[in-house]
Amino acid sequence: MAHVSRLVELTQPAEAARSPLFTVTINVKEILMSEPFIDLRSDTVTRPTPAMRAAMHTAEVGDDVFGEDPTVNRLEERIAGLLGKEAALFVPSGTMSNQIAVRVHTRPGDELICDVNCHIYNYEAGGPAIHSGVTCRTLDGACGILDVTQLEDKIRPDDDHQVRTRLVCLENTHNRGGGRVYPFDKIQAIHAWTRKHGLMLHLDGARLWNAIVATGIPAKRWGALFDTVSVCFSKGLGAPVGSALAGPRELMTQARRIRKLFGGGMRQAGVLAAAALYALEHHIDRLAEDHHNAQVIAQAIADTPGLQLVPPEVETNLIWFRVEHEVGTAKDVAAALKEQGVLVHAAGPQTLRACTHLDVSTAQAERAAEVIRRILRR
Repeated sequence: MAHVSRLVELTQPAEAARSPLFTVTINVKEILMSEPFIDLRSDTVTRPTPAMRAAMHTAEVGDDVFGEDPTVNRLEERIAGLLGKEAALFVPSGTMSNQIAVRVHTRPGDELICDVNCHIYNYEAGGPAIHSGVTCRTLDGACGILDVTQLEDKIRPDDDHQVRTRLVCLENTHNRGGGRVYPFDKIQAIHAWTRKHGLMLHLDGARLWNAIVATGIPAKRWGALFDTVSVCFSKGLGAPVGSALAGPRELMTQARRIRKLFGGGMRQAGVLAAAALYALEHHIDRLAEDHHNAQVIAQAIADTPGLQLVPPEVETNLIWFRVEHEVGTAKDVAAALKEQGVLVHAAGPQTLRACTHLDVSTAQAERAAEVIRRILRR
């Protein structure tokens, strides 16, 4: 893990010379950052714990394309049971899981409805159009949260000139919405509306585990409201690779075929499934620690002139915040924090994201908060 041991004097980047990011002079006797970077860029940067590595090392394996990997089979049965579905499918990534779901629910020329800031629309490389021939009709949710009233007039008429509205996709928790937990009653209302109009409902639940811990609502109750649910193991749960799609057995049979088409068929994948099984057993309840640590960092941001939480309430492990123009840019702030051993993600010209996770302790969160408080001044 990288350490910085040289003696330095921190100055503003040349391109930010007019920014009031203040110059920090280090005492010549002080060694900058005797500890590793505190990496808040994403909850995907975690490393497997020693116990998880041990589980991977001893995993029983077989050829999963033939359906013969016993560890993968156990994982799929476990996920199906947790979410109250008939079957589940282990896949390499959340993007693949979501795109398989789009494919099984639609045909070319169809349309899906989603929030304008959702992962499926923004971060999956145009997958609905490329893989399924499906267009996205985007709606502007409140921090990613759609209300059923926004959907009521959005179904296309039965007309040869228009696409067929077929699918609604929601995201819980919502990444670009600031880690918001989707209110359960809003999903219930959207579920009822999709049943009324014969539409399918898919959940991008990459961070559903965070919503479960934040609300106490079990996975099965969330899962009951959706036709298909995607969950990730490589974000908050700390596994190195993997996601799963769960739904009706017939759809999951189709999904397995599409996984092969998309290049996601894996062989002795039990070594990865073992990590996911370990994470399910040991790393869900501890997400509460990440939520607590996020509050520590969020408070520091709220206390710092020139920074603004967006949204102002932090509910889970994601902290999105804006930099006022007179302070500098997001890249300026990210660079200044990096010089002090804290990594955050510059997600836009004036927008940053910090994310707590398995590899950030409470002590590190407190140190990051201290750095944030002192790195800027008016």
